[in-house]
Amino acid sequence: MDCKTALSLLEPYLDNELDRADARELEAHVDGCADCRAALTELDELHLALRDNALRYTAPQALRDRIRSSGIGASSTSGASSSPPALTARRATPTWLRLAAAWVLAFGAGSVSVHWWNSKQAAANSQAQIERDLFASHWRALAAASPVDVVSSDRHAVKPWFAGKIAAAPLVQDFAEQGFALAGGRIDYVGNERVAVLVYRHGLHVIDVFVLPQTRMSQIAEPVRREGYVLSGITLGAQTAAIVSDLDEQELAKFQRLLDGAK
Repeated sequence: MDCKTALSLLEPYLDNELDRADARELEAHVDGCADCRAALTELDELHLALRDNALRYTAPQALRDRIRSSGIGASSTSGASSSPPALTARRATPTWLRLAAAWVLAFGAGSVSVHWWNSKQAAANSQAQIERDLFASHWRALAAASPVDVVSSDRHAVKPWFAGKIAAAPLVQDFAEQGFALAGGRIDYVGNERVAVLVYRHGLHVIDVFVLPQTRMSQIAEPVRREGYVLSGITLGAQTAAIVSDLDEQELAKFQRLLDGAK
């Protein structure tokens, strides 16, 4: 794959629109091309910025100064008046100034509300994107000729294979005696983050365990179900991880307990 083709595929890649074969070919190219890797990072950061930035407007300092220095408390000098001081002060305040002050207060309150809402929405969108990436990665692997890059049931062979490919190799355990055999591992992407994936088999079921980096990804609090598959958050040793599989609830709970107890 050349750079021109790779650059044209970055957007659909981040939107999980590529099939497994095209995604793997693009990932292989990005691994060896600094320019395309930088373009992927920049595009992913742009996606995040569009989701995270809240619309906000700060009133000009000139308007603040005019309100502060206005004679809101001044009384009328047009002679004797039977009006109370408070009423006189209110009449002395220009209508445009009262409207401007009310507008600033209303806009400020609205900006705070919009910022709060957008912050919550951005966090929700970011989490939803992570969930979509995890499901898409699992489905691409299932559609490929093999869901693993390193085929081995030996954890002492699988763990060293990740060295140099990601920041920290994951904790690897084989649970063949409990019915969940280690099949191997692979490198995949969630957004523009390289992640380690441990692959297990339970009968005819393929189980992916994604070991997530701590930079931007948080624990998945509740199971998410899509098209007969479930995404469930766990802790693997001291690392945040997520399981994607089509296991039933009982078997999934059993596998989660095995991973939670892994050391």
